[in-house]
Amino acid sequence: MAFVKRLVCGKCGKAHAAGKLWGLCTACERPLLVEYDLPAVGAALTRERLRERAPTMWRYRELLPVVDDANVVTAGEGFTPVLPVPRLGAALGLPHLWVKDEGLMPSLSFKSRGLSMAVSMAKELGVTRLAIPSAGNAAGAMATYGARAGMEVYVFMPEDVPQANIVECDVLGAHVFLVNGLITDCGKVVKDGVGPMGWFDVSTLKEPYRLEGKKTMGLEVAEQFGWELPDVIVYPTGGGTGLIGMWKAFNELEALGWIGSRRPRLVTVQSTGCAPMVRAFHAGTEHAEPWENAQTTASGLRVPAAVGDFLILRALRETGGTAVAVDDAEMWADQKALAAAEGIVAAPEGAATVSALRRLLAEGWVRPDERVLLFNTGHGMKYPYTPHPRHLKKEAVDYAALGG
Repeated sequence: MAFVKRLVCGKCGKAHAAGKLWGLCTACERPLLVEYDLPAVGAALTRERLRERAPTMWRYRELLPVVDDANVVTAGEGFTPVLPVPRLGAALGLPHLWVKDEGLMPSLSFKSRGLSMAVSMAKELGVTRLAIPSAGNAAGAMATYGARAGMEVYVFMPEDVPQANIVECDVLGAHVFLVNGLITDCGKVVKDGVGPMGWFDVSTLKEPYRLEGKKTMGLEVAEQFGWELPDVIVYPTGGGTGLIGMWKAFNELEALGWIGSRRPRLVTVQSTGCAPMVRAFHAGTEHAEPWENAQTTASGLRVPAAVGDFLILRALRETGGTAVAVDDAEMWADQKALAAAEGIVAAPEGAATVSALRRLLAEGWVRPDERVLLFNTGHGMKYPYTPHPRHLKKEAVDYAALGG
């Protein structure tokens, strides 16, 4: 079923054989990208045939790396809705505005895509024990798919991740460890444990298959927009796998002749408390220096260093995109604005795209007539917070005082 030709390093171009267990490039220790026999894919699959298939990310089987269907580990992930948000759009002066809501995935975040794929490939390649450093949602997703595959899962998260992530992983049977540090510190624990523990490291972009799952976001966007891509895609970026994946998907679709050469301008959004990609983009560098003292309440954006930094920057520059940092107060305010206007309870990372869009509109970088797609990467209920409702006694309610 698979049409994989080989794996190629995104940095030095070194080829690696398909059908083997790989981490980073053996020559330069940079991410590997899966390369497909696209003429063969085009002969086997048409856009019309997709209409007959189930609405999950696995509808794009020919563009995914799993060979044997029996190894697919799925919980029905993918094909999340692209929702028009006219009330928010009207408030912003942008009539053509949509949100792709990844908070509706099985694990309540876009991480379902990458971890479904990574666990499926681990199963196909004979892996039985997995480990992951995570800001929270990736850990929950791997625990979900590891449970479905009957694998042993170890997750390492910063000790201040949202409690919901900890509970989720524990209930799913994972071995849960909280680390006094950032996700990069968790990554070191996982890397150092490969030898003594015998696990496979499923860190972001340190194996090639999570990217292939995230790529399906781009495939879906193309299909859901009738093969005419939007003008701008605004995406919250930590490790950047989703942004790179969509960029890769669009290139593959053009090679198939399913879309033209025009690309959405990709926008990466980070927090002012941790913005290594924003700083590198505007400095014109190829790589991003690690961010010192990373701080943000949006756990998924608290990634001080990304192994795929050069790929993120390449995707932004090749599409004429940009990078924006917003502060935590803005994203939490826009979480409420999006929810109140459209009924979408976004994680702060997703809400940050609204904040970034406000900035881009004010600067004239986005025009009012353009078609813009925001990505909400997770459900806001993963971030429990304490609201301040007004309390009532059940006796003698003063309805006039309720403000109706």
